[in-house]
Amino acid sequence: MRSTLPLPPSVASALRSARYEVLPTAKAEDLVLTAVPPDVTITVTASANRSLQATLDLAERLTGHGYSVVPHLAARMVSGRTELAEIVDRLSGLGITDVFCPAGDADPPAGDYPDALSLLRDLTNLGRPFPAIGITGYPESHPAIDDDVTIVSMWDKRLHATYIVSNLCFAPASVQSWLVRLRRRGVDLPVLVGLPGPVESTKLLSMATRIGVGQSVKFLKTHKSTMARLTAPGSFSPERFLKKSAGYMADPTLNVAGLHLFTFNQLAETEHWRRQLLAA
Repeated sequence: MRSTLPLPPSVASALRSARYEVLPTAKAEDLVLTAVPPDVTITVTASANRSLQATLDLAERLTGHGYSVVPHLAARMVSGRTELAEIVDRLSGLGITDVFCPAGDADPPAGDYPDALSLLRDLTNLGRPFPAIGITGYPESHPAIDDDVTIVSMWDKRLHATYIVSNLCFAPASVQSWLVRLRRRGVDLPVLVGLPGPVESTKLLSMATRIGVGQSVKFLKTHKSTMARLTAPGSFSPERFLKKSAGYMADPTLNVAGLHLFTFNQLAETEHWRRQLLAA
């Protein structure tokens, strides 16, 4: 992929520190080792299609290879405080200092945590064992939860978290307006902007549906106009997204801390794309 995008400083900085989200498939470890340099942070998803054990096992192996790893602790996949304490002990023993805590898609929940907030409260009660804790933000309406509920939830979760990752979104203007609303409400946690990597649009949709990216797929399925725009030829490119995002990324009042790249395990393509943009 050849790009003519001139990188503004805010975009270049975000790309240099971008972290890669991977799914804990059987081939994920080899894909990371082959394509991703060890200075790139790897986040490992937790999906109802796979066990939480798969997430923790991959996080352990990648940590052993020298990567900085952020496992996803999906609340609805954790049975309760006993299991949570065991997870904390395991991850702390590996030297992991950062976890991401979404609600997750397990239906029904595995135990005591129907949402992220309930798990976050127990992490706080366990002594805040991780210096960094991420939570999800929704630039566009959640397909299953009223906007007012997500706003209140964000306000409550901010007390237990240290940063926010914006959910998959294809419209920079939506991200910017959401950031402005977030700051007006008094939520001042730094934000990592969620962005799909250089995956062809129709393939992005088919892969997302097949391997499961949770609420992102549900959003697309319930917002047909967005899906139509996304699948139109030339409708979306991460380069254009970044170019249109440069202004709000550079605005200190919006506190954008970097990028969270949804790679769909297309790690070689994502890393090649990132390096090419930075070289340009």
